[in-house]
Parts: sequence; structure tokens; C-alpha cells
Amino acid sequence: MNSLSTYFGLLLLSVYCGVAVAQNEAKIRLGPEVLRAGEHGVGQLAVDATFRDLSGKELHVGQLAKNRRAVVFAMTSTSCPLSKKYFPSLIELAKTYESRGIGFVLVNPVATDDQQVMRRQQAALGTDAVYVFDPKGSLARVLGAITTTDVFVIDSKRTVIYHGAIDDQYGFGYVLDAPRKTFVVDALDAILDNRVPLIEATAAPGCNLTIEKSQATGQDSSPSLTYHGRISRLMQRRCVACHRGGGVAPFPLDTYKDVVSHSPMISEVVKRGIMPPWFAAPHEGGQASPWSNDCSLTKTEKQDLLGWIEGDQAKGDVSNAPKPTAFAAGWEIGKPDAVFQFETAVPVKATGIIPYKYRTIETELTEDKWVQAVEVQPGERSVVHHVLVFVRPPVGSGGTGRRSRSEGDGIDYWAVYVPGHGAQVYREGYARRLPKGSRLVFQMHYTANGTATEDRTRIGLVFSDKPPKYEVKTASIVNTRFKIAPGADNQEVTASIQIPADVQILGFLPHHHLLGKATRYELLVPGRDPEWLLDVPRYDFNWQLFYKYSEPRIIKRGNSIRLKAWYDNSANNPANPDPTRTVGWGLQTEDEMHIGYIEYTLVGDKLGEEKGPDPRGVSFAALDTNRNGAISMTEIRKLAPNTPSKRRAEVFDRFDTDKNGTLDETEFKRLRKILVR
Repeated sequence: MNSLSTYFGLLLLSVYCGVAVAQNEAKIRLGPEVLRAGEHGVGQLAVDATFRDLSGKELHVGQLAKNRRAVVFAMTSTSCPLSKKYFPSLIELAKTYESRGIGFVLVNPVATDDQQVMRRQQAALGTDAVYVFDPKGSLARVLGAITTTDVFVIDSKRTVIYHGAIDDQYGFGYVLDAPRKTFVVDALDAILDNRVPLIEATAAPGCNLTIEKSQATGQDSSPSLTYHGRISRLMQRRCVACHRGGGVAPFPLDTYKDVVSHSPMISEVVKRGIMPPWFAAPHEGGQASPWSNDCSLTKTEKQDLLGWIEGDQAKGDVSNAPKPTAFAAGWEIGKPDAVFQFETAVPVKATGIIPYKYRTIETELTEDKWVQAVEVQPGERSVVHHVLVFVRPPVGSGGTGRRSRSEGDGIDYWAVYVPGHGAQVYREGYARRLPKGSRLVFQMHYTANGTATEDRTRIGLVFSDKPPKYEVKTASIVNTRFKIAPGADNQEVTASIQIPADVQILGFLPHHHLLGKATRYELLVPGRDPEWLLDVPRYDFNWQLFYKYSEPRIIKRGNSIRLKAWYDNSANNPANPDPTRTVGWGLQTEDEMHIGYIEYTLVGDKLGEEKGPDPRGVSFAALDTNRNGAISMTEIRKLAPNTPSKRRAEVFDRFDTDKNGTLDETEFKRLRKILVR
């Protein structure tokens, strides 16, 4: 054992596998649960409710939102313990963001709270923040508040951008020295940068409010189920990234006339589950999807959209229209450090099936580069279905000029483009390596659109100025030796790989051809039933989707990942070119493939990061760097940089027996005793 990080990881396993059971301690869930945004009011029109502040001045939501980048409505209470803990956080937020065009409204919906204390709290804010006493819960109800720490971030057009907790610092049974996830800060920064927050909805720990759940929708059902009140917002969230002028979809859906004109088709494809294009099995309950790019409609969104289409298709008040979605001009990743484009255009015919085409670009790089962001841009989006980019070594270093595992057989891609998703910006500390002299091989899937044209696809790269902590890589689960019998309508093919080291899984991209029917990634742990990592019950060759985890999934060394897929070679498969033919592995569309791409990083051997010290030689005094007689989470964090923050916090909290947010010497000795076993 060489580092404090390693010991913390082993400690966590021992705590859960034996120590905690022996001590009969309850497992505490840290951090608020991430929820499905569409079922938590996000993306809806906030009611233009009227209310009064503590001085009696009448205000309304639209008035406060107008001419501001956003307004934060934060529930609070002078009696709820968690509200009191979070009050300093609200002060800090207001002081930080008011000068940047963000307004703040604190809403106290607890009828028995002391108004004198409220006035003292308002004075303590020291900002232009508004304090509202809402004893009947009227404002809290129309916003959709559930607890006394609920926060709503609403933009200037009254669209709910975020609903949930301030951060994860406080909760039932735990206190952190500092938050690990700053949900409201991230939401506000996203608004200021014209981005969508990565996390849009969470549960908010606090005292429950006496508001019926059916009322806590954040919307006024009568005026908002109109095009300008609800449907235009839904289109923006789910459709217009592709369905807009210059987009990859065949027609735009960014105006009322567009939506009404195409409403019969919208109804058809939504009911059949074809659109929006998302094929992972639905996530049950109100919890958020594990996939950050999940574009599927929630139950509420589907009901609203179909209800409007099948109803009177009311246009509504244009003053309720949302802010137009801003799409980046040029490059989504910002100005690239390098751009590589096809030297000559690829002709694309007007009709029929087009076999995959390949183009190679010499980078002529004189040194290795770390790529922080990458974007593949089709030259003619209307005919480019998807692109896989592979890296081949330079001539003279083993590259023969023939197709290899990194080119023609479609294994181990380096970058990807699918409709609506061509840019990949890696989180801080993650990057891909591009070796010097590399060649970029583009596998192009073109779809004829009725008009002959040509394409010059390009790729833009943003380089990191230092090595990352984690190198992003791609692995593949592959079976090339299958045969799908003529007429077989549900033939199963499997393949698996054993994980040779602890890894973080960033996402999956399954790849099959026209016979692909369903596919599934399974985690195999000895002694346990298989766990489904990704289930795609209705695979669609027309959509080569990358399923990206919101948070990397840790898979331990020695476990395996299995790829199962089911193929339909019968006449009932309308895409089947020849149901009388035995089909095996091949590059062309009429052949078949069985590939499960895995984007990952190694947990160990982090680049650009020093290892922590051996805990067997670490004393309490050495950890207590500020000499205050206690060890904080920050002090532990500095000495255990390789341990995931969630694990570190769980271990820290378990040994913080008096729950004061620090470890005294006695608590540390108990911890260290476990560490050095």
C-alpha cells in the first residue's frame, strides 16, 4: 500500500463489507438525489405570481425577472435547522452574483416563523435581495416548492432553468467541510455562459412543506399549456438542436407554424418512441437518468405535447415566449488550436444505399498533444449520418497503409459525430492523447437525401497546456466469428472482456448494422447476478448513439463487461436486404457487426498528479496542518487526492462520530487503526 488514497479505498470496502455490519451502523446516503428535470418543473414557464416583501411592497415574478439574466427564488425558514445552516450560503450567493445581473428572492413559507428574525436575516443579507413572508404558501405553491431549502433558478423569460438543492454540503445526518457539488453556482454560471446546466434538478434536503404533491408542478395548467407558454420550451429542450435552420433534421420546428404543420408526424413519432432519438430503456421513477445526454421525453412532457397537439393547439400570449435558444456560431468548442479537413470533397449520390467511405488526413504533428476538446463538423450535414474517427500511427512506425484494428474494422474510435452531437469537451483533468505524426482516419456514413451533393468534413481540436490527470481511451468488446442464420428473428450473440485494472467508465457506444434488434452491456462480478449497465431494447442502426454517464462509473479489476445483442435476419425486419442469406462479420451495411465501444480512463496511474503519503507514517499532528486540534475534510482531501470525493466523504463522516464536521484525535485513531490493518 503506497498512498492514503489506496487505504481510503480499501477502508470503504471494509466498512461496507464487514466493519459497519459488525458495529451495526446505518449507512448514510450523502448528497441530494439527482432527479429527472422534466418531472421536476425544469423547462416550464413559471407563473407570474404576485406577492409582497417584508415591507409590504407588491412585486411579481415577471417584474423581477425582466432585465435580469436570472432570478433565484430560494425557500428558507427561521426554524428549520437545515434552512438556518444554508442561510450563510444564500448570503454568499447574493453577494457574488447580484453584480452579474442575478436577482435573489428568499421565500419563507412557514406560517409560525418569527418575522422579527426574518427582518434581521434580511438585514444580514446586505444586498438587494428580497425577503418574502409567505404564510399561506401561495408563492411556494405556484413555484412548486417541496422543502424549506428548495431553490428555483428562473431566466428573464420565466423559464425554470434549475430546481433543487443549493449544494451537497448539508443533509440529514451529515455535514461536509465544503460542498463537493455546487448545483446553484453551476446553474448560474451556465446561464451566464449561455449553457444548459449539467445537473438541472435535485431533491432538496429540508423541512417538508405542507403542499400537495399534485400542486407542486411549478406551472399554471390553464394558460401555460399553449405554444408560447409550454410547447415552445419543450421544443427547445428536446427538438430544435436538430430541427432548425441549418440543422441536421429534414425540417425546422422552431416556430409555431412549423410545429402545427408537422404536428401529425410529431404525434406519430412520439407515440412510437422514434423521436426524440433515445433508445436506452426508460429510467423508472423520478430519479434522473444516469446518462447526461438523455434527450427522451418524460411522462409529463409527453402528456403535455400530445395533449396540446390533440387539443386546440393554442398559440397563447407571445409575451410568455421563452428566450430563443442560442447556437454557437462556428465551433461549439471555441476557437480550435488545430483544424484538419478533407483535402478533396467526397461525392454523395442522390439515392440508394451508400457504403461506408474512408478518408485519411495526415496531422504532421511534431510532438504529442493532449486534446481537451474535439469537434467533428460535417461539411454537408444533410447527408452525413455519423462519423467515427480513428487514430493510426505515422508511416514508418508500424503503419502499413492497410486497414488495421484502428481503421477499417471500426474498432477503438478516437472521436465521434452523431446527429446533434459532434462536440466533446472533456471535464477538467481528462484528455485524449494524439501522438506526433498521427493520421486521422474518418469512417463516413452518408445517407442519400434525394439530391446529389458532396461533403468535406473537418475536425477541430483544442489542446491542453499540461498533461491531464486521466487519459481518455476507448476499448471494444468484439465478436467477429458469429453467423446469423437465414430467417432467424432473435439470434443472440455475445462477447465479453475482463477488466485488467480499476477503471472509470465514461460511456458506451454499441454498434451493429441493419439486423441489430436489441443490445445490452452487463457487468459480471463473481458470485453476483449480472447487472445491466446499459439496456437498449430497440436498437436502431440509423442512430449511432453514445450513452454518456453523468458521473463516471467505477469498475473494479477482475470483473467483466459482457455485450449481448439480438439480431433479426427474418423477412419481418423491413431493413433486412436479404433474409435468405447467412450473415457474418463485415464492413459493409449488408454485413453485420458486434461491437460494444467503451470510453474509459484508468483509476490508477493518474498523469500529472502526485501520490499521497503512506498513512502508516502519518500522525494526527501531520494531518492537522492548520494546528487547530482537528482534522477537516479539506486537510484530508489534500493528502488523499486520488480518492473519489464521494468515497472520502463517506469514510470521513463515518468516523466523525460527534458530527461536528471534523475529526479529533480519538476519532482519527479509530480511523488510522483501520487504515493500518
